[in-house]
Amino acid sequence: YLNSPTTTWIHIQGNPGTERLQALGDVFRLHPLALEDVMNVGQRPKVDRYDGQLFAILARPWFDGDDLVIEQVSIFCGRGFIVSFDTGDNDPFEPVRKRLQHCSGRLRTRSADYLLYTLFDFVIDIGFPLLDDMGDRVEELESDVLEQPRAAAVGEIHRLKRHLLLLRRMLWPQREAVNNLLRDGDDIIHEETRPYIRDCYDHTVQIMELIEVYRDMASSILEVHLSAVNNRLSEIMRVLTVIATIFIPLTFVAGVYGM
Repeated sequence: YLNSPTTTWIHIQGNPGTERLQALGDVFRLHPLALEDVMNVGQRPKVDRYDGQLFAILARPWFDGDDLVIEQVSIFCGRGFIVSFDTGDNDPFEPVRKRLQHCSGRLRTRSADYLLYTLFDFVIDIGFPLLDDMGDRVEELESDVLEQPRAAAVGEIHRLKRHLLLLRRMLWPQREAVNNLLRDGDDIIHEETRPYIRDCYDHTVQIMELIEVYRDMASSILEVHLSAVNNRLSEIMRVLTVIATIFIPLTFVAGVYGM
């Protein structure tokens, strides 16, 4: 396949293992430093250039119940081939393979750089439905806090802020990675593919703007919750003060005549 004028794509799901990773490195002449980054998961998103190849690391967020999980996606792109790795248990690229199997459009006729764009676009766009769910949760918390403040709401708000902070920490460098792909892939990224990658960059900017908006909303909800709790406490204290004002003279009279 490598000797034919086609694009070869190899995807490894889960832990590739040292021997398999080294075998792929020997066949495709992958740089040892990049292979180390594949094995040592938890790397920041980035794009590096090694001997006529591009190596990219992306972050793929998803929710496992109430826990936010960040999987590492590693992609090598050279002339005529793509080698990709995903650390999760579930294959995220099954829809891309179905498109390759059932269509004869640009994805089948373009070179490896267009497949690289497709993988980038797919991983980046995963953030939109995830942020939509978080936006719905922000609106639910806002309604709950305004209608009936609960002590448990503070924990939920802090968990939401923690998830947004983690997303910001992992997806902010992803925006720079896409920008570096445009800047450093001169002889690998063809001119007709660059508009699509710029569209990916626009998506990363939109995602970061959504994260910032939801972070501000979460902070505002926390302030509203604290204000509502203080107002509720003030109402209770006012009622107790009225009761005390009524009974203090009666208690004084009862005390005097009791003596």
